[in-house]
Amino acid sequence: MNDNSPGTGIAAKAIALHDLVKPELPAAAGVCVVVGELIASGYVPESSIFILGFLAGFFLSGTAMITNDYFDLEVDRVNHPARPLPSGRISAKEVMILGLLFSAAGLVAAGLLGPIALALALIMWIISNLYNWRYKETGLFGNMMVAFCLSQLFVLGGVAVGRLDNPMLWTFAALVFVFDLGEEIAGGAMDMEGDRKRSARSIALLYGRENALRLSGMLFGLFVLISMIPFLMGWLESTLLFIFVPMDLAILYFASKLMASRWAEDGRTRIRQLYLSTMFFVIGFIAVSVIW
Repeated sequence: MNDNSPGTGIAAKAIALHDLVKPELPAAAGVCVVVGELIASGYVPESSIFILGFLAGFFLSGTAMITNDYFDLEVDRVNHPARPLPSGRISAKEVMILGLLFSAAGLVAAGLLGPIALALALIMWIISNLYNWRYKETGLFGNMMVAFCLSQLFVLGGVAVGRLDNPMLWTFAALVFVFDLGEEIAGGAMDMEGDRKRSARSIALLYGRENALRLSGMLFGLFVLISMIPFLMGWLESTLLFIFVPMDLAILYFASKLMASRWAEDGRTRIRQLYLSTMFFVIGFIAVSVIW
């Protein structure tokens, strides 16, 4: 059999690396940095800043994907034996080397954006790896670590263009933090059996599924309140409410359905709908901001 055929050699290794990194997620992180650049500056940045911002987000997020599987090896041997590392499709040494390469690439890209960008990237790198190494089972604290890192992707974009003074940047960072924290808590309510096996201290396991979903719903409600701040403060024209109001109504609707969900799969569907609602909002807001 040819070494490059599917199932062996280069082709199999490429598939294993794809499954390990899950590139669509790091790509989304890179887009978040670019969106932060657009929001903070109000225009499309020069190509070098655009590309470096995307690469910094991509490789930092990719590092988190890689180290997650590295530290989860023993758990995945039982729960996800087909994953690249426990299945033997890629070795622990290869994962470690790839993680170092991704870390270096992400930090170098951030460093080329300036010392403040490098410092922020390093903080995000440390927190994400601490989460994967030791704090994943800590429940709310771990949820907050994830939400913080995601929110800082937007701030990194603001740093890249030198516009941390733009209040809309911090509004978006707050929205991302609150939204992801609500999703993380709700996700714990949908995965109680798996978390119980890992001895995780999720809100759902500590205080019950209904209380976890109630707290999640409150956070989504807080998301809606924060989204109105730019209009109350006069940072955005009231005409842009035609983008925010439909999003807020969708968030409230799907959050209410999430809190009323009785089955894990139903809850996961509602979480996906919440994500789609915010994704369409971000796309619409950026499109209007650039054209306006």
